[in-house]
Amino acid sequence: MNIFQAIIMGIFQGIAEFLPISSSGHLILLHRMFGMEEPALTFDIVVHVASLIAILVVFWPDVWALIKNPFCKMTGLLIVGTIPVVVAGFIFRDSIEYLQTGIWLTAAFTVTGFLLVFADRFTAGTKEERDITYVDALIVGIMQAMALPPGISRSGTTIAGALSRGINREAAAKFSFLLAIVAITGAGVLESIQVARGAVEPAGIGLAQMIAGFVASLIVSYFSIRLLLRLIKACKLKYFAYYVWALAALILLDVVIINRFF
Repeated sequence: MNIFQAIIMGIFQGIAEFLPISSSGHLILLHRMFGMEEPALTFDIVVHVASLIAILVVFWPDVWALIKNPFCKMTGLLIVGTIPVVVAGFIFRDSIEYLQTGIWLTAAFTVTGFLLVFADRFTAGTKEERDITYVDALIVGIMQAMALPPGISRSGTTIAGALSRGINREAAAKFSFLLAIVAITGAGVLESIQVARGAVEPAGIGLAQMIAGFVASLIVSYFSIRLLLRLIKACKLKYFAYYVWALAALILLDVVIINRFF
């Protein structure tokens, strides 16, 4: 991986981690485009840490409130919302890594598009942050677990789940991002343990590439979060649906006719 490729991957991580278009699906496509047969796990950890820092910056008042009062209701909601993805990840962790075929990504991006159109139909949610129940958190958590396979957007599924429960758009977005902090942190810790134990070989990527990817991911993640918050309020998630549907069509074209990447 050269510096240019590192920057491109960092940019796409920052865009796709938060905009509802699936970062995992896009990273697979980039691996294919750059001829990287094996995922660069250590690099992926670095760019995800950058995304995590961006969330912490944007939502620092909320994070600080949780740090000062760790036994508040929101902590309980986040725990309940995280349980489904932990359980699903433990059960299906060996199966998910095989879902990297062109046919799967075509189907997954198509489903993501329908979820985004579905989410935009909910415009009159009245539940504020304080009104979120543990049942709401569990439903959103189940939706998050559905996004474990590549091509299914985590932000798209969680926001759609929250809106379907009558949570207003601002509270839905905030809860989705707070869940993302837990999810990204947990995934990063597990991946780091794998590398430390030697279960996965560290990627042979230089420090310059790591720094380039980190900076690109950090900057783009910050602006992606800000953009998504505005688009959620404006009910414009459907525009991302058009994008993922077009991407699904291109992948299917490659699978059936071109055979360049799949």
